[in-house]
Amino acid sequence: MLAMIFTEFVMMILMQKALLGSEISRTYAFLSAIDVNHNILSKSENAILSTGFQDDFAATLNDSGFSCLLVMDENLNVIYSAGNDCESQEKVEIITRQTIRSREKTARFFGSTWGGMWWQSQDMIVSAPLFQEGKIVGAGSIMLPLTGVYEVLRQTQYVLLIYIVVNSIVFTFIGFFLMSRVVVKPLQRLVKRAEEYQDDDEMFFLPENQDSEFSKLSKALNRMLRHLAEDKEKLRMAVVSLEQANLNLKQAQKDIIRAEKLASVGRLSAGIAHEIGNPMGIIIGYLELLKNDDISNEDKKEFLLRTETEIKRIDTTIRRLLDFSRPSSEDVYEVSVHEIIEDTVGASQFHPRMSDIDLDLKLSAGNDCVMANPNQLRQVFLNIIINSADAILSTENFSNGKISISTEVRKSSRNGSSEGGDVLKIDYADNGPGIPKTEIENVFDPFFTTKGSGKGTGLGLYVCFMIVEGLGGRIGATSREGEGTTITVYLPLCPCPDSKNG
Repeated sequence: MLAMIFTEFVMMILMQKALLGSEISRTYAFLSAIDVNHNILSKSENAILSTGFQDDFAATLNDSGFSCLLVMDENLNVIYSAGNDCESQEKVEIITRQTIRSREKTARFFGSTWGGMWWQSQDMIVSAPLFQEGKIVGAGSIMLPLTGVYEVLRQTQYVLLIYIVVNSIVFTFIGFFLMSRVVVKPLQRLVKRAEEYQDDDEMFFLPENQDSEFSKLSKALNRMLRHLAEDKEKLRMAVVSLEQANLNLKQAQKDIIRAEKLASVGRLSAGIAHEIGNPMGIIIGYLELLKNDDISNEDKKEFLLRTETEIKRIDTTIRRLLDFSRPSSEDVYEVSVHEIIEDTVGASQFHPRMSDIDLDLKLSAGNDCVMANPNQLRQVFLNIIINSADAILSTENFSNGKISISTEVRKSSRNGSSEGGDVLKIDYADNGPGIPKTEIENVFDPFFTTKGSGKGTGLGLYVCFMIVEGLGGRIGATSREGEGTTITVYLPLCPCPDSKNG
């Protein structure tokens, strides 16, 4: 419909142009008839004032539809004027004078009226010079109302509009029928089949009988569904493989943690012999004294009490080692970090290399309760302490070794826990040689170590990283060469009103 309306618009413009051209040509023809008839230009008053001539000329003018005729001689004098509507004779005179001076035909438009589609000029004045024997003797101008032209255009427009409406209705029904038959119904069949699709259907979208675009679409959909079924099976196998790989990875992580824990137990066991050997020697000495018959009952009682004290000392040492080496469960519950730090510090003192290092505790956090597995936290803290001790003892001029352990509560941030709320910040600061800037970012990578060959597995801090990340916390390291290293652990806090404060 829009295309036809646009076509009608163009046709009306062309038709209006053609009608106006026809009227201008007709007017020029009428003026040419005046040029041929020299009577009107004759100097004889009888020719001009001839009643018969005037009546005939006025009748011809009226039959032609012209409203006004004006003729001037070469001296710009009006020698003839006629017409039923010469109210605009002044405009006609001006245009006629311009024609005599320019000696060229001209057509001018005046006024305003509704032309059918928009506002148009109401009247047209056509002027042409008059010649006798090649010499201009005057000019004639005719005013023509354009209402007749616009009436023809309006009638034509009405006919075209009726034609457009009828055609639009007919083509709409035909287009709807064809669209429904060619597009809508095949689409509805495809939608219905898609809703009934089952994974085990081999040829679900049945091709159309004719070789149409929907037949090609059905074939393409069948190919797509086959590919989807194949990809779905591949995806299922990939998921199974990934699940198995994830289980293997978790098992490998457990094995690494267990192996590093056993290595830590082994390092602690090296100091157990010395820690147990001293009280055992004391116990043996007291037992030798008790064999003598000449000691008093009070001395026997004192020797027995001292022996009991040394035996308790041995029992405490063994229990701490057993607590650390006991297999870890994966259960997490509310624990006090300060208690675990104190237990770990007590167990680390069995290590032979810790005898020359001072451990300074500043457990000032108001809340130290976290959700964790205590055995895993002990392993993290012990690994950090042993690594710090190894770093301190690696200096050539070792003296006054010190490890400071401090805690405080911080607001969660990008450098803290991955969860919201407060976090417990635990700093392990040593006065060792420090770590170069080029290596500080790699200290938590597996099998990375700054120790000499055969002195470390490179898994200690990696195990700490895995355990802390698994608890929803974070671990980081800062260091300055020659001044020491600080390992910082962030753990998310939980309400623990009964926890012990440092």
